[in-house]
Amino acid sequence: MKIKNRHSSAKKQLLKKLSAFLLFWSFTSQYAQTVRKYSNEFMNIGVDAAALGMSSAVTASTNDVNAVYWNPAGLTHLEDHQVSLMHASYFANIAQYDFIGYASPIDDRSAWGISMIRFGVDDIMDTTQLIDSQGSIDYNRIRLFSTADYGFTFSYARKLPVEGFQYGVNAKIIRRVIGKFANSWGFGFDVGLQFEHNDWKFGLMLRDITTTYNVWNIDEEEYAKIANAIPGENNELPESTEITLPKAQLGVSKKFEFHDDYSLLAAGNLNMRFEQTNDIISSKVVSIDPALGFEFGYTDIVFLRAGAGNFQNVMQLDNTEKLSFQPNIGLGFKYKGIQIDYALTDLGNQSAALYSNIFSIKVDLGIFR
Repeated sequence: MKIKNRHSSAKKQLLKKLSAFLLFWSFTSQYAQTVRKYSNEFMNIGVDAAALGMSSAVTASTNDVNAVYWNPAGLTHLEDHQVSLMHASYFANIAQYDFIGYASPIDDRSAWGISMIRFGVDDIMDTTQLIDSQGSIDYNRIRLFSTADYGFTFSYARKLPVEGFQYGVNAKIIRRVIGKFANSWGFGFDVGLQFEHNDWKFGLMLRDITTTYNVWNIDEEEYAKIANAIPGENNELPESTEITLPKAQLGVSKKFEFHDDYSLLAAGNLNMRFEQTNDIISSKVVSIDPALGFEFGYTDIVFLRAGAGNFQNVMQLDNTEKLSFQPNIGLGFKYKGIQIDYALTDLGNQSAALYSNIFSIKVDLGIFR
């Protein structure tokens, strides 16, 4: 009987340590470095199924409410108030990703917009208190919590005195929450430019141009419950600051018209990080990931889209490198100011990313007048 009790006790202790280790690892992986190669990555996923169906190669061509994310300079093309909504699920519906944006012209030369992004995982079980002081498992002690990242963006755009040029600026507020354990606030800026000449469009988007600075507030008491349950681990509090380095997107696009009913938009992007990564073009100064996108339209009502991006050199188990990429497709339908779009990302599972079904809707609010 004593042997049986010892096995039961050992199993309980193992369960307790395993639960604590998972939460402890989550903490340290979030804040291990002040300057991180991948920080606030939820702000890099993208919005609008139409753009994602073209592999996000829309820096030069974006011209509606979704320009608040892709390039605020594009807001100057707005003719009326617009609102946009998007939803996507990631990791087998474990994580939910949502976007809402609103934009409006101010006059014939300027416009403004506002948007919110949320990426969250809800109803996570906190089992650090699963075993009571008597060593018994009490499922009533399990608590549920959520971890969520929020990005709030305020945009302003204006046409420059030089014909064909326009610029836009984003002010971003970042809010990140991990249950009762930790939360942070961050702030940063984006700057975008667009230029049009002879049916060609060019765009430049500079993200986090001043770096985005996040300050974390960690609940020391809650953190201690996790850290102290793992003997031999470093129980010091993680770094309380996190810096997101600047990134840039350079884009070009052109729209071809055929017999008034058919059109083809061709676009390309060079997505740049100023650090060495596993992008297809990589150096110590800059790493570049190209993206290509196409949109075939019929009478400006029905759209078929395709694109390829996220070109990466992925290390295999035998220490060789393999080129991976992410092919996407999409469909769209627009009628009387209402546009509904769908995108399927990572078609054929050609990259390390998981595929997702993405839906979005865009409405010109002027139709309700």
